[in-house]
Amino acid sequence: MTTPSSHGHVHEPAHDHEHGGDSHDHQPHSHAGHDHGHDHDAGGGHHHHHHHHAPAPGHGRAFAIAVALNIAIVVVQVIFGVLAHSTALLADAGHNLSDVLGLLLAWGATWLAKRRPSARFTFGYGSSSILASLANAALLLFASGAIVTEAISRLLNPAPVAGFDVFVVATIGIVVNGFSAWLFMRGNKDDLNIRGAFLHMAADAAISAAVAVSGLVILATGLTWIDPVMSLLVVAVVVYGTWGLLRDAVHMALAAVPPGVDTQRIQRYLAAQPGVADVHDLHVWALSTTESALSAHLVMPAGHPGDSVLDDMVRTLREQYAMHHATLQVDLGTSEHRCSLDHRGH
Repeated sequence: MTTPSSHGHVHEPAHDHEHGGDSHDHQPHSHAGHDHGHDHDAGGGHHHHHHHHAPAPGHGRAFAIAVALNIAIVVVQVIFGVLAHSTALLADAGHNLSDVLGLLLAWGATWLAKRRPSARFTFGYGSSSILASLANAALLLFASGAIVTEAISRLLNPAPVAGFDVFVVATIGIVVNGFSAWLFMRGNKDDLNIRGAFLHMAADAAISAAVAVSGLVILATGLTWIDPVMSLLVVAVVVYGTWGLLRDAVHMALAAVPPGVDTQRIQRYLAAQPGVADVHDLHVWALSTTESALSAHLVMPAGHPGDSVLDDMVRTLREQYAMHHATLQVDLGTSEHRCSLDHRGH
């Protein structure tokens, strides 16, 4: 059942949403928190249709294990980094500590994303995963700056380094981080939040391998400058891997079209539907790191085609175009419906 109202929504067992109302303007923030729906009979009017959100895959156990393992390795690396005078170990520990904080942020965001929408947060809390990815990238860059500062200081003021201790602890790090990365392999291509966790763990495994190599080189040659140089290489790898995460997170936070979504292809699909004369005000944005939303006006001079027709469109948008929350408004074309965003200066 549905109850028409200007901003109301009804949750069906499958989380379907159907909205009705009588507002005709496409407001600037309609795609950010308010749905303006219009019901029309065959003679004219507007109709909004919404479909359920895809459930986010569960990674709670993976987060718990990865956090526990990384806290343990941070403690070990700090202790032996100080005892062995190794900036490479301390750099790896700092990176792992930022990963612990990042994992906790990502874990919290995953939990929030599962909460139901409320009267205030009508799209739910999925966007917290975008903020977590943004904070995760910022944490990594901040840690990288601290590592660079310490490494330069050690290059200017060399200190003896216990190569064997560095090798042993770094080898433990390879195992721990490699296993943690494996925990996040499932879903890392579909969720920016999980991708961030996976990249951090995979990068940590590679970094630990590099640190282990530096320990062996120091043992063989006695060249202590290898240690801070390796920590600088660690930073280069971290920054390189983080940049893509930061870029995608910023784009999503600014409501950009999510990566991999082709809006022109979606426009062509909608324009090719029977009875559709034109498509305008097409907006696509990310609701979370796993869900995308769409709103569009369909100019249909013959009037509302019936719920089943719109249901089929929404289903196709979800299954073939990854639009988990689609809102379609039917216009008759008897007047110009211009998006208020078009009135902004260029």
